[in-house]
Amino acid sequence: MHESTVIQRALLSVYDKTNILPLAECLHLRGVELISTGNTAALLKEHGIPVTLVNEYTGFPEIMQGRVKTLHPKIAGGILGRRDIDTDVMIAHDIHDIDLVVVNLYPFEKVSRDTSAKFEDIIENIDIGGPTLIRSAAKNYEWCTVLVDPNDYKNFMNELEENHGTIKEETRFLCAVKAFAQTAAYDSNIANFFGQVIDNQPLTGFGRHLSLNYQLKERLRYGENPHQQAAFYQENSPLPDSITGAVQLQGKALSYNNIQDADCALECVKDLMDSGCVIVKHANPCGVGIGKDALSAYEKAYACDPTSAFGGIIAFNKEIDEQLMKTIMDKQFVEVLIAPNFSSNAIMIAKQKENCRLLQYQPQHEKQQAIIQWDIKSVNGGILIQHKDNSNITTIAQQIVSKRAPTKDELQDLLFSWHIVKYVKSNAIVFAKNGQTLGIGAGQMSRIFSTEIAALKAHEMGLNLAGAVMASDAFFPFKDNVEKAHELGITAIISPGGSKRDNEVIECANKLGIAMIFTQTRRFKH
Repeated sequence: MHESTVIQRALLSVYDKTNILPLAECLHLRGVELISTGNTAALLKEHGIPVTLVNEYTGFPEIMQGRVKTLHPKIAGGILGRRDIDTDVMIAHDIHDIDLVVVNLYPFEKVSRDTSAKFEDIIENIDIGGPTLIRSAAKNYEWCTVLVDPNDYKNFMNELEENHGTIKEETRFLCAVKAFAQTAAYDSNIANFFGQVIDNQPLTGFGRHLSLNYQLKERLRYGENPHQQAAFYQENSPLPDSITGAVQLQGKALSYNNIQDADCALECVKDLMDSGCVIVKHANPCGVGIGKDALSAYEKAYACDPTSAFGGIIAFNKEIDEQLMKTIMDKQFVEVLIAPNFSSNAIMIAKQKENCRLLQYQPQHEKQQAIIQWDIKSVNGGILIQHKDNSNITTIAQQIVSKRAPTKDELQDLLFSWHIVKYVKSNAIVFAKNGQTLGIGAGQMSRIFSTEIAALKAHEMGLNLAGAVMASDAFFPFKDNVEKAHELGITAIISPGGSKRDNEVIECANKLGIAMIFTQTRRFKH
């Protein structure tokens, strides 16, 4: 190994030109010879930075509309040459050392996800020369440094200045690791695309070849339990209204369980109508409310189950102001607060509870064409993968199956509870009224037990179920759930339907005067 290498000659060929000018200027001022390709070279020349075109350097023209330009022995040999054993060969063939490779790639993933992109355009965005340069430099990291991320340029320049034009072995190795990770992810995207084409699947579907590409976001203290190691990985471009894209404003590092619960809370709250609040404990909502403002929404959510709310994760779809923050801190201990914004006074109050984490996310007000997201679970020896459940309360095909149609108020509560039940572990039952959950039953092997647990919670909190509605994430196998609902005072029910006993269930609802909707959409969550 060589503890440091002097940078004397660099190859710059980037699609994303972010930060490339200050890097090139730094290299030029240190007397580094710059070699570059078409558009990158044109940009450098435009800003007065001397540069040699690759075709001038190799003496061989770019051919095939630019498909072949860097694939040349003078380039490959200069990058791969080992200065201790390949010197004679390099001299014999007039190959000069290339000590730095700065490359990023054609945006294949972005183009392949564009539903309007032509197939030939997608193919043209498969970079060939770039990955070759990157892998060559990474393989020969003992002598050559490779940079693939514009965000790394600044640290590289600082080290170059501090170490008089040299780069340390540790830095070269870390750069190589990052480079191999990038080319692996790039090739995985291509393999996924072609696998989908072979299987005649939509470009966002599943192909026979599947590679999952995630980057390390942070190492966690431990996993679900202290004896389990854990880490948090993110997609290349996480959505700003996701737990992965959220920014932590204060508090200690999130735990494995915090992240799971926070994801559930944020996904549930962000699509609620009006001001909404969701409190999650152990991966299940324990209280949800909507109201005229965030404070009234919180009070509704908290009233559903104050016992479970202790130490929970709380998410809002509106700003947390001073009054709301003070109310929360006076009422309960909270692990994580999530909101699109926090007032400065609210943050000052939260600082008094240094263990309370504040997460700020950026709402997406205009829903774009959604890229199909994957839901992944591990099993021993493999993984299960499915499209994320993005069914929305405004797009559910409502089918009134009872003789009595729900009233306007009942319908609003049915849609509200139907949204909530999506985030509750199966078998899931939700009771709701006036934009407030009154009882939630989750994770039971029998649906009637979930119904009884939801009723028990409502009773313990002194919440009246008379005139409330009920949501079920799957069909009722027997009419006992409907009979129990009537006994509790429930007046309307929403569920997917689909049981072979649906007629018995509907007949029971009609007999008891209960309005019933079948959505035809099941919402299991395991």
